[in-house]
Amino acid sequence: MTIVVTGATGHLGRLTVDSLLERGVPAADIRAVGRSAERLAPFAALGVLTAVIDFERPETLDAAFAGADALLLVSGSEVGKRIPQHRNAIEAATRAGVGRIVYTSAPHATDTDLILAPEHAETERLLAASGLPVTVLRNNWYTENYTGQVDIAAATGELVGSAATGRVASASRKDYAEAAAAVLTTDGHEGAVYELGGDVAWTFDDLAATIGELLGRPVSYRSLTPEEHTAALRQAGLDEGTAGFVVALDGNIRDGALAEVTGTLSELIGRPTTPLATGLTEARATSAAA
Repeated sequence: MTIVVTGATGHLGRLTVDSLLERGVPAADIRAVGRSAERLAPFAALGVLTAVIDFERPETLDAAFAGADALLLVSGSEVGKRIPQHRNAIEAATRAGVGRIVYTSAPHATDTDLILAPEHAETERLLAASGLPVTVLRNNWYTENYTGQVDIAAATGELVGSAATGRVASASRKDYAEAAAAVLTTDGHEGAVYELGGDVAWTFDDLAATIGELLGRPVSYRSLTPEEHTAALRQAGLDEGTAGFVVALDGNIRDGALAEVTGTLSELIGRPTTPLATGLTEARATSAAA
């Protein structure tokens, strides 16, 4: 069985390859693909097959996907470019006769106001039209996304935002990677759409308290209106587009777009999801070691 993992030079793809190896998949049965030969080199040293690809260069995809029984399509990181990139990947997978595709999507991608959802929704439509067996992993937020908030709190003693009392059911990237590896290596997932997230949906007051415990000092959450939040971000040096994105995301959280706890992620990985404090601690350690 040959398993191809795209985005293997990124956080989630790399961890998925690690999880496949931990599950006993022979290194020679894994093909790690990404845009950087240098960052793929550690996998090659383990005996994992590697290939350099670029979703914007379809000619690089055919050989990389050839003979794959399963393909993990890790969603692209470039917002605004995902649809053509994903289309190229899906068309290449179809040409290569890939056995099945597993795609990392967004929560309730086809029925949500989440600012990041439209590109994922269109990708899910393209996958459905491909005729290939597909499994969709709708990943909630990554705990690692808030690593930078620890540094901000260390300097200021507070977090600021406009999410009000909205909740986030985050989990660590390792949790999501283990779920992807489980789906890639077991049967019965064709056609499934899994809503994945952490076992606990926390508020930003909870996040502030958790960060305070990690830092050993009080940290508070200062809740702003969207207008106040935009002004604060602009004053901090963010451009208008980035500030608008951050405020829109906080609005999604305020409206409950990331709050759902389904228990499906912990079921797939066979253990509870990583607690917020543990996820932040591990993320900071990884960042410091990088």
